[in-house]
Amino acid sequence: MVSFHDANYRGSWCCQLILVFIWLPTFQDVTAREAHADPSQISSLVELAKEPSSGESGLFEPIEISPAVLPKYPYPTEPLSPIYPSFPSSPESYLPVLTGKCPVNFSSEDISNILDKTASDCTGPLASVVGNVICCPQFNSLIHIFQGFFNMKSDKLVLPTAASDHCFSDILNILSSKGSNGTMLPALCSIKSSNLTGGSCPVKDVSTFEKTVNTSKLLEACSTVDPLKECCRPICQPAIMDAALQISGRQMMVNDNGNVAGEMNHADYLNDCKGVVYSYLSKKLPLETANTTFRILSACKVNKVCPLNFKEPSEVINACRNVAAPSPSCCSSLNAYIAGVQQQMLITNKQAIICATLLGSMLRRGGIMTNVYQLCDVDLKDFSLQTAFGLQQGCLLRSLPQDVIFDNSSGFSFTCDLSDNVAAPWPSSSSITSVSLCAPEMSLPALPTSALKNTGSISGGVGLFAPIFSFFIFSTLLY
Repeated sequence: MVSFHDANYRGSWCCQLILVFIWLPTFQDVTAREAHADPSQISSLVELAKEPSSGESGLFEPIEISPAVLPKYPYPTEPLSPIYPSFPSSPESYLPVLTGKCPVNFSSEDISNILDKTASDCTGPLASVVGNVICCPQFNSLIHIFQGFFNMKSDKLVLPTAASDHCFSDILNILSSKGSNGTMLPALCSIKSSNLTGGSCPVKDVSTFEKTVNTSKLLEACSTVDPLKECCRPICQPAIMDAALQISGRQMMVNDNGNVAGEMNHADYLNDCKGVVYSYLSKKLPLETANTTFRILSACKVNKVCPLNFKEPSEVINACRNVAAPSPSCCSSLNAYIAGVQQQMLITNKQAIICATLLGSMLRRGGIMTNVYQLCDVDLKDFSLQTAFGLQQGCLLRSLPQDVIFDNSSGFSFTCDLSDNVAAPWPSSSSITSVSLCAPEMSLPALPTSALKNTGSISGGVGLFAPIFSFFIFSTLLY
């Protein structure tokens, strides 16, 4: 016979055992917990993937996203701690041989930091696949900043031709010594030594510049640039254009003639003068501030167009023209076509929307009226370079400026803004002249981070920090 005391003891022991089982998962959650995005910061996939409406003109209208479904990013008022690559001593790092004819102290902390960041963003074999979004915007910013830095103690805004050749050569040699593919950068980014000289711009010194331009207005507009607003409701960009127009003389021509006669012949002057305006900003702003500003402006530019090259999708059109339901032959043809596109480069979330729309318009012109993206489960991330062999881990980069990250354990990595299966938008028309991602009532920030299916964590809704390229795997992929 079991005594009351024994039963009570056993009951107490069972309770304690149950408490242990309840407590154990909690302990595991504390030590290795997958972080989830705040539901308030996750946008509806239906809202994002909804087919855009077309107006009476038959053109693809701007994609409107309600402010209520957009995440509240901590950037830029609460930025994440910056992480920039720190390359270990290796055969790729060496002491550069300089011309000795460029009178600049490259070891100065300010310019050295910008050089280090540029070398990281344009690292070796990665440069070509992140060139459009990361490498070239940073290299272009370096050139603008170097113009101002070179003339920091003088009244000039540009470099003499002879000095520009030597300095440009030194810049490339330094970048190469830090692991960048310096010899490839001029062609990849369409930048040459003459970009440092001001070209045909008639104003090349501070005194004349400040007599011609309302510099207070310019500095006020560009000293602090909001990355979430500048691309849709620009403040700095029109200020730079206005200053370039004034120093190029076009503003006077427009005022006198009431038209823009000779505009085509004036294009080179205007572009050269924009470079002079950037140089002036580099002289007046802290270099890191100038770099941040220039990167934001570059992001606005690159996110307006699709950087991918699409060949004529004739095979897809033939396989999918009369399809109204999921078809193995159609989807196989479409997936094979997109698989070829994937090999080109990493793109941003906004670029993916434009690229998907562009390809969709080509398919519609070929007679495909059915949304084959939906039939074949084509997602936005399918248009960007895939991260591993045979794995569905396509990474869409953030539309906001970012840098390549490197550490000894994980290799090279990026911040992926969108890695989940968000449907590619199917255009409502085959006639597309432009695609605007700016809703008429607001400025559009980077696309929301959706609920993630893959392992990882989200910090403040900014994005998934995913180490997607180790140096050795990526080198194997490219070569």
